[in-house]
Amino acid sequence: MDAVRAVLIDIDGVLTVSWRPLPGAVEALRHIRDLGLAVALLTNTTSRTRASIAGTLSDAGFPVTADDILTAPAATAAYLAEYCPGARCSLLNSGDIREDLAGVRFVEDDQDDADNQDDENVEGPDAVADAVVVGGAGPGFDYAALNRAFGHLQRGARLVAMHRNLYWRTEHGLQLDSGAFLLGLEKAAGTEAEVTGKPSPAFFEAALAHVGVGADRALMVGDDVENDVLAAQRAGITGILVRTGKYLPQTLRAASGEPDHVIDSFADLPALLGRSGGRAQRSSS
Repeated sequence: MDAVRAVLIDIDGVLTVSWRPLPGAVEALRHIRDLGLAVALLTNTTSRTRASIAGTLSDAGFPVTADDILTAPAATAAYLAEYCPGARCSLLNSGDIREDLAGVRFVEDDQDDADNQDDENVEGPDAVADAVVVGGAGPGFDYAALNRAFGHLQRGARLVAMHRNLYWRTEHGLQLDSGAFLLGLEKAAGTEAEVTGKPSPAFFEAALAHVGVGADRALMVGDDVENDVLAAQRAGITGILVRTGKYLPQTLRAASGEPDHVIDSFADLPALLGRSGGRAQRSSS
């Protein structure tokens, strides 16, 4: 742990639940900042922009700015620019994230929405979509929207997903996420999604470049054993699972590997680093 120079942190379920700080999380992040460690917040959240996320976290007391946050939508924009330049994209997402999808050309599936757009990067429903981009689930994931996406895929559009999360935790308990619907689209259309957020190796590589350290000097802290922790470990990053958020004992037991460490909450991270008092537990699962 003495070699650690940067901490990569998932937000939802680690620092907050329904955007409310978890006990001790604000103080722990402040302590990590005081130690001089680089910090990057890696999130598959697709309901808010980086600026909105930073504002909410800052208002709650977390010492973060928009520059500290790497989102799946921003990673998706970079991916599309590199691998699908100029592609016309049909976006299936709950929440307005277009600010983080700079340079992406959109196809509006609803004529009223298209008529209300003044953006030269937005085309009407008669345009052919080259890609279906799937973000986070919500009320917009109804039959009509999913069936439109299926239609685009049948006509040859590629399927790009910001993540494969099956669920996330809110103040009302676990809620279905877009990964559950993505599986159906893949099966029905006979295709496989290209994933741009966690657990994509490129997402972790971008995070390491952002903080300017090698994988052997970074930690990844998450509540999703597969998409956060084990994916980071495959990239050479030390993985730390917290028992908050979407953590479930049975999910850990069924995981494809073993986390490097398991701690009760993010509040215990300074103790694991060995640079403060507190409690921490090495994984034995």
